[in-house]
Order: sequence, then C-alpha cells, then structure tokens
Amino acid sequence: MAGSSSVGKMTNYRWVICALLFFATTVNYIDRQILALLKPILDVQIGWTNAQYGLINSLFQAAYGLGLLWFGWYVDRRGVRRGYAISMIGWSLAAMAHALIVLIPAGLSFFVGQKEFKYTLIAVSAFGLCRILLGAAEAGNFPSAIKAVAQWFPKRERAFATSLFNSGCNVGAIAAPALVPLLAYSFGWQSTFIIAGAVGFVWLFFWLPMYKSPEGHPKVSKEELAHILSDREDVSTEKTPWLKLLGFKQTWSFVIGKFLTDPVWWFFLIWLPDFFKKTRGLDIKNSWLHLVTIYAIVTVLSIFGGWITGHLVKSGWSVTKARKVGMCIFALMVLPILLVRSSGDWVAVMLIGLAGAAHQAWSANLFTTVSDMFPKKAIASVVGLGGMAGSLGGMMFPIWSGMLLDKYDKVGRINDGYAILFGFCAMAYIVAFAVHHMLAPKFVPFDIDKKS
Repeated sequence: MAGSSSVGKMTNYRWVICALLFFATTVNYIDRQILALLKPILDVQIGWTNAQYGLINSLFQAAYGLGLLWFGWYVDRRGVRRGYAISMIGWSLAAMAHALIVLIPAGLSFFVGQKEFKYTLIAVSAFGLCRILLGAAEAGNFPSAIKAVAQWFPKRERAFATSLFNSGCNVGAIAAPALVPLLAYSFGWQSTFIIAGAVGFVWLFFWLPMYKSPEGHPKVSKEELAHILSDREDVSTEKTPWLKLLGFKQTWSFVIGKFLTDPVWWFFLIWLPDFFKKTRGLDIKNSWLHLVTIYAIVTVLSIFGGWITGHLVKSGWSVTKARKVGMCIFALMVLPILLVRSSGDWVAVMLIGLAGAAHQAWSANLFTTVSDMFPKKAIASVVGLGGMAGSLGGMMFPIWSGMLLDKYDKVGRINDGYAILFGFCAMAYIVAFAVHHMLAPKFVPFDIDKKS
C-alpha cells in the first residue's frame, strides 16, 4: 500500500527502479568487457593463442548459461531483490579475483624455475577459473531485471523500459574502453578488475533499501500503482517446471532467437579490440575512440529501437504487428556489416555501430515478447532458458572464432578470417526472425496450464 505522502498525486517511482536496473547492467558489462580490452597487453605478458583466449571466453559463456538457468528458477521463487543482490555480490568478488591471477604463475615460476609453456598454461587456467565464477554470478542480471520490469511496468511501457535498462550494456561498453586503458597503463591491469568489483558493492547500498514490490512500496502512489497494475494478469503462486515450459513452441521461439543472435553481441565484446589491432594496426591506446564511438551509436539508436515499438502500440497497432515490424527492420539493419572488410576505419565503425544498435533493439523486443506471451510466474524461467541457449551459442562461437583466426593469421590473411565472422553476424538475424515468426506468429497471452 502506498504511503500517505504519495496519496493524491501520480508518482513515477517505477523509473527509479528502471534506473537501478540500468546501473547494474552498466556495471555488468564493464566487468565482462575488461578482459577483451586487456587482450593486447596480456598477449605479450601471457603469450596465449587466439584459440586459448577463445576457450577462456567460452568457459565464461558455459558458466553464464548454467547460471541463467539457476537464477531464472531462483528469482521466480525467491524474488528479484534477493536474487539481484546475490548476483551482484558474486560477480563483484569474481571480478576482483582476476587481479590475483598474476601471483599464481609468477609464484610457481619462481619456485619451479620455468617460465615458458607452464607460465602460459597456468595463467590461462587461472583466467578460465575466474571467468567461470564471473559468468555464473553475472547470469543473475537479466532474469532479475526482466522480472522487475514485468512487476513494475504495464505492458505498453515494458519494451521502452527494457530498452532503457538494456542500454546499460552499451554505456558499459562505452565506459570500459574509455577507462580501462587509462587505468591499466597508469596503475597496472589488475587495478581495472579491483575498481570494477568495488563499484558493484556501491550499487548494493542503493539497491537493498530502495527495491520492494510496487504494491508495498511507500514511494508509490495509488495512482501510479493503478497504472502499473492496469493490465496485470492474476499471478499464481505455483511455479512452472522447465520441462513443461519446453513443451511450448513460444518458449522455443525465444530460446532459438537467443541461440542464433546472442553470439553476435558476444563477438563484438570479445573480439573488436583485437579486430582493430590485427586488421587496422590500432592498439588499445589508439582504438579506444573507435570503440567508444561504436557503443555511443549503439546506445542512442537502440533506445529508439526499444521506444518505437511501444509508440506504435500506443498509436493503435497491435502488439504483434508492432513487434514483428520492428524486429524485421532490426534484422535487416545488420546486413550492411558485410561491407566492413572493404571499408575504411571510420566507415567500419559506423557499420559495426549500426549492427550493434540493431542487435540491442532486437534483443530488447525479443525479451519483451516473453512478457507479452507468458504469465509472470514463468517469465524469469523462460528468460533463463533462453539465456542459457544464448550462452551455448556464445560458448561455441568464441572457440570457433579463435581457431579460425589462428588459421588465417598463420598465413597472413587474418582479415579474411574476420570477413567470415562478420558474414555470420550479418545473416544470423534474418534466420532468427524467420524461425521466431514460425514458432510465435502472434504475441498474445496464453494459458500455460492448458496446453493445446
């Protein structure tokens, strides 16, 4: 029940909640991008191959996928507030653990007296362990955030709210290349992980006292609560098993969509610093502006992409028509990335930025289709299943990418290797849209307790 101070006026506290989700997602993406930005430094210090680097990122994805499955289950049963807090504590500690990695191989090398192969192997193994811990903990972000949006926003505002908090991915990706090189070259690469982890604990000081369900929040007026609940379905306390959810084609529309398109975004996060260095001769000191520009483009355009479908719904379009038209346009917007290989540096930046923005707009609407179709009791679980599938694709893609790039690098044709990878990125969304449309031709609520 709203507090008396809020009675008689329309509050907008739901947007404060959205801001908390945005900042958490920003921290999430800063933490996961640090390793990619440090790759040029660690290439020299560790001496790993592209395949080993890809394997490390695949371990992150494997842990992330399993973590999504668990967090989807946990958040549906224990609530957003607790689930998000556990996730943030876990990934902040895991980020800080990266800073200790250098002590392991250095200490062993001192006692063993060998530094070549064993140093690289031990360092790669240690990074792999830290990435597993980070991935498992970071998996709590999206099931928690999507569930929070479903609790705090009516359907007509969810796509926009999702695009706003999801833009934290882009802001994190902007902040990381602007800050990480400066910190790494000024205070050592370990400092970047320590500071990123500390920021997560700062967020917790705001999250824990500020987040409650809207029905019992003292900052929410009766008018705002009525607005939030204006199209809310009845919520059962019964939870839906994963196996039952997998029996619905609507679940598979989300799962396959994530499997095909999530690897593209992970490719950008993992390989873009290396792409600019290996194909354009730009190390992180010189490519950071290119990376910042890419994610600035992504941020602005992706927010518009999330807003436009909600605007079309408010203008009288059906939810299905608005989402379908939007997602089709976003899929087509990725195709120009095929021209990256033959483009100049800044044209490549624009093309990658356009593709990244299309991905984020696509992703925001794809997430929203879950709450369009499923009751709230199943949303986090479906998001967790789809996230696990996306992580499976994201786990396979870096391994293949690393092996492919090593193969082409050995013959001095690494640019051809990247051309193949960008070609996959260009086509993934067209295929995903077609499959998604076949499995979910309409975005309407259905009764999961009465399978047809």
